[in-house]
Amino acid sequence: MKMPLKTPIDRSIVKQEITALGIESVGLASIRELNRIVNNIEAASGERFIRMEMGVPGLDPPKIAVDAEIEALKKGVGSKYPPFDGIPELKQEISLFVKNFIDVDIKPVSCFPTVGSMQGCYLAMMCTTRRTKGKDRLLFIDPGFPVNKLQAKVLGVSYDHFDVYEFRGEKLESKLESYLKKGDVAALMYSNPNNPAWICFTDQELEIIGRLSTKYDCIVMEDLAYFGMDFRKDYSQPGQLPFIPSVAKYTDNYILLISSSKSFSLAGQRIGMTAIPDKLFTSTAENLKEWFGSDKFGYAYIFGAMYATSSGVSHSNQYGLCGLLKAVNNGSYNFVDNVKEYGDRAVVMKRLFVENGFQIVYDMDEGEKIADGFYFTISFPGFTGVELVEELLYYGISAISLITTGSDRHEGLRACVSLTGQDRFQDLENRVVQFKRDHPKGSDFKLIGS
Repeated sequence: MKMPLKTPIDRSIVKQEITALGIESVGLASIRELNRIVNNIEAASGERFIRMEMGVPGLDPPKIAVDAEIEALKKGVGSKYPPFDGIPELKQEISLFVKNFIDVDIKPVSCFPTVGSMQGCYLAMMCTTRRTKGKDRLLFIDPGFPVNKLQAKVLGVSYDHFDVYEFRGEKLESKLESYLKKGDVAALMYSNPNNPAWICFTDQELEIIGRLSTKYDCIVMEDLAYFGMDFRKDYSQPGQLPFIPSVAKYTDNYILLISSSKSFSLAGQRIGMTAIPDKLFTSTAENLKEWFGSDKFGYAYIFGAMYATSSGVSHSNQYGLCGLLKAVNNGSYNFVDNVKEYGDRAVVMKRLFVENGFQIVYDMDEGEKIADGFYFTISFPGFTGVELVEELLYYGISAISLITTGSDRHEGLRACVSLTGQDRFQDLENRVVQFKRDHPKGSDFKLIGS
């Protein structure tokens, strides 16, 4: 087959920037590394990419939050250290938010802001793996956010993981128990909706996770980064059915990690929320004292782990989130309606890829088609995911390989819709049409090998 005369991005520039960064494999690059490569290619070529590698919001922050933070700064809170565990008003609103949308009761004292959900996860790993001697491993129900495993490595914590896609429904029980019965798993983690597959656990699956976590005294770290963003149901009305599915209905051994980045479009403010059930928060564990100076779980969490890592979230930022949560809790601001655009984008983008020879990798969600949301997954015949990451760079499209997420589907990529507005749909279509033309099904032609 003849070499294509021209790709959307000059081939020499792509190769130059890949070489300049000096990483072993573009397809195995971290999200931030790939982001840097694409930034450099854009700068050198003058061409804009279809950016799908980073899960960052593409919508403006709510005016309510902005105004509340500005007002707090005007009142002088910027000169004062915030309370480690959050200002009282915000703790109250987080507690009410959890009640309104998950329908579980957690006291304000056990609710607090963190420097993004990322810090909340880091603190949870730190405290759960040091809670009980002999229980110091993590279990990741994959696919998942790659950086969570990096956090475990930084902490020196060992972990196991498995791809849940072939173990949905009742199959999950035996698979999960095969790890927990070893007795060394301190905590397990998953995201729901899932990053990157966008699968959503059913109540049956959450009941299995909750029941086994109680049986084996394992803490569930439930990552709710995409809170309410399974758009197949309307989770937008406070205090009304349906409530957002959560393991919190089935065990007291859990920690809720709620991001403000996606559902509230506050990624730049680095503020998340953690809610710990009162039974766990007030519990004691002898092994904690060695590390945190107290055997009380909640005290160790806040005055040990949080104090050592950040001394709390910025003062004004807490007032911004508090103002937004008040509006969400009283029903005057519908946060779900504000982010439904992501689902609309996914409909179009998935169609454009599928019409041009790509396939959806994680395509079913317990008998239903995967919802349209923040992420979707794609593959192309004849390519591994690692190869496809690099090949698509020549066509001005960036995404990460599923292998970096703990997925067993090594042929696929994770694509995020957040930075591709309607104004870029024509560019995306032009590029995938050319990709299909340059790579007819069954062809072994690849630019990366030329």
